[in-house]
Amino acid sequence: MDKLLKELLVAPGISGYEEDVAAIMKRELKKTCDSVKIDNFGNVIAKKGKGSKKIMIAAHMDEIGFVVKHISDDGFIYFIKVGGIADTVLLGQRVVIKAKSGDICGIIGSKPPHLQTAEERKKLVTYDNMFIDIGCSSKEEVLKKVEIGDQIIFEPNAGVLNGDVYYGKAIDNRAGCYEMLKIMEKINVDAEVYAVATAQEEVGLKGARTSSFAIDPDFALILDTNVAGDVPGIEKKVCSLKIGSGIGITMIEASGRGTIVNNKVRRLMIDTAKENKIKHQIDIVDGGMTDGAVVYMNRSGILTGILSIPTRYLHAATSVFNIKDLQCGVDLSLKVIEKIVK
Repeated sequence: MDKLLKELLVAPGISGYEEDVAAIMKRELKKTCDSVKIDNFGNVIAKKGKGSKKIMIAAHMDEIGFVVKHISDDGFIYFIKVGGIADTVLLGQRVVIKAKSGDICGIIGSKPPHLQTAEERKKLVTYDNMFIDIGCSSKEEVLKKVEIGDQIIFEPNAGVLNGDVYYGKAIDNRAGCYEMLKIMEKINVDAEVYAVATAQEEVGLKGARTSSFAIDPDFALILDTNVAGDVPGIEKKVCSLKIGSGIGITMIEASGRGTIVNNKVRRLMIDTAKENKIKHQIDIVDGGMTDGAVVYMNRSGILTGILSIPTRYLHAATSVFNIKDLQCGVDLSLKVIEKIVK
């Protein structure tokens, strides 16, 4: 696994706490762009090139996670979720609290099933009945290490599962951030190209709204991940995306509540992929949306395309994707932008 990709995957950065990821993105974008800044909202905005058209490439840098809410008298930590996380993936997970005192490891626990009543065992344990155990026996002991409001992430992990199949924390959407960096290394067009690592996507697509308003691009390209359906229990009619079968070209999100990609943009992206023999899949999304949903409605409307890397186990402690799909996204992005600028 590439060193930079691994660095992005393991970095902490839940929504609103993206500083560490922003520092990596700013450092890397400085290598290829003419200017880089972090705006008031926390977005990293880089600019490369000159021309009459403005192109915006966006990838959100925040991840799902938790924040410390309450500490009990006997030393257990209660938390809120930040972003969409199913309660079913939480129990027994190792987490890291990013505290001023340093990283604090913890385990998400709850009342053990051995001590639950028959009725309790029939019910899903919800996150508000869970806690984090950091091995302390009192509130006073915890407060020496942890503060209310501290960021909590899933234990960092990243690596190669098999061949081109990679795993890691925060693939949504650090894989998209890495993809954007690779595009900016190669892009060379007569246009102002803006690379934006957006903040707070997981909690309302917020950074994309502010940054796209400021840039007011002629065309925007959103890089993100989406659910792969190539696992047991999912029918193809529900989700046909497969890892290793190419980049996903999104047509519509959240049954129309999110982005409905303009037909001209749909045809441009599909035709470009076919002309250049770039592996791709058509992505029709029933649930969930990307930064595109706010970008394409900004100002008087912005032509917006969306490319998604098919990913297994999104919004969990570890996700899985194929690095070749990401490369297809890089290749297609470059070709699409070349056509837009002509």
